[in-house]
Amino acid sequence: MGMNIIEKIMAKHAGKDSVVPGEIVECAVDAVMLHDVGTPGIQRPFNALGTDKIADGVDCIIIPDHFVPANTVAAAENLKITREFAERMSIENYYEIGRGGICHQVMMEKGHVKPGQIIVAPDSHATTYGAAGAFGTGLGVTDVAIALGTGKLWFVVPETVRVNLTGKLPEWVSAKDISIYLLGKFKDGELLYRSLELGGNIIHEMSMDSRECLADMALEMGVKACLVECDEITDAYLKKALKGEPYELVTPDQDASYEAVYDVDVSDMVPMISMPHTPSNAATVKEAEGKKVNQAFLGSCTNGRMEDLKIAADMLRGKTISPKVRLIVTPASNEIYNKAMEKGYLKIFMDAGATITNATCGACVGGHLGLIAAGEVCISSSNRNFRGRMGSKDGEIYLASPAAVIASAITGEITDPRGVS
Repeated sequence: MGMNIIEKIMAKHAGKDSVVPGEIVECAVDAVMLHDVGTPGIQRPFNALGTDKIADGVDCIIIPDHFVPANTVAAAENLKITREFAERMSIENYYEIGRGGICHQVMMEKGHVKPGQIIVAPDSHATTYGAAGAFGTGLGVTDVAIALGTGKLWFVVPETVRVNLTGKLPEWVSAKDISIYLLGKFKDGELLYRSLELGGNIIHEMSMDSRECLADMALEMGVKACLVECDEITDAYLKKALKGEPYELVTPDQDASYEAVYDVDVSDMVPMISMPHTPSNAATVKEAEGKKVNQAFLGSCTNGRMEDLKIAADMLRGKTISPKVRLIVTPASNEIYNKAMEKGYLKIFMDAGATITNATCGACVGGHLGLIAAGEVCISSSNRNFRGRMGSKDGEIYLASPAAVIASAITGEITDPRGVS
């Protein structure tokens, strides 16, 4: 019997010919990603290991992004701990504020992700790395510290659910809409601790930006990992990002086994929205139309990439947002910020009345640069809308595509982007 993508990755890293779901294996870890929240958290368990260095063979990348620039003394102290740890461990890949951005985007664009790798992080949306065929997963600080100090971790081989996205993607329907649709479809825990494997003609027609969105949002379905089938688009992206470093694309065997296989035809899909207060509370944007909004947020590790900013700029060119709405735009990285500036997107946003922030998690995690007050409504391109996620627990957050976010910012109420020319 052949193996699917995650089984191939785990077997190789466990030094085995094959693995099966439910098997407990000890795997070598290729890389650990840390940020300004996770780095302080690993200090005690890492020190308890009795080592003063990172394990051989483990690449450590540190990217401060959650509370940057520091908005409180506590945040400043955490950033100080992060810098000192990077210096003490002689971390070469440390991205100081102004030189990186949101961690998962920086990991991808700076070539720290290769297909077939195992990458762990104290951040749940490490599943994003599956867009490039890597097993990325978020763990608690103790497990991350052990991976960093020993180079190994134990895992239970997960069952894999395969979803083939087929058909023809309608205009104004994006990867974010597909993600919200899937969140609604699998809202009852069907994917808990599963590996979600994505394929089908729609995947192979998607940009890497869109694939990263899907892999990022998959975490909200409870997955252990999300593996997007590699192809020539992956190959072209990696050749540029890795700058000549060797890599090998990972694809499933033709006779691979899956717990379940779903074929999802997107041809009749419409713009979707996650209603408060959970991402799986999926509905069509039409069902929420007319809801007044106070804030619109475009950014995050889900939808702050060039593809997203281009959609927004095209929609806002020559327009202004509603005087009753605050539009906050947060590019996902400094590289994206600079590209958007070169293309004139940032001027379009400013002329439309938007506020542009530095590349940071910021408003998405309720850190700063866009918190909402009690009774306020925010439509956001981010990945979570739990109570209090972006500020007051008495506020409401609706999750939607960049197009729906911008359409709503223009009209002042939740609006289907198909109705905004």
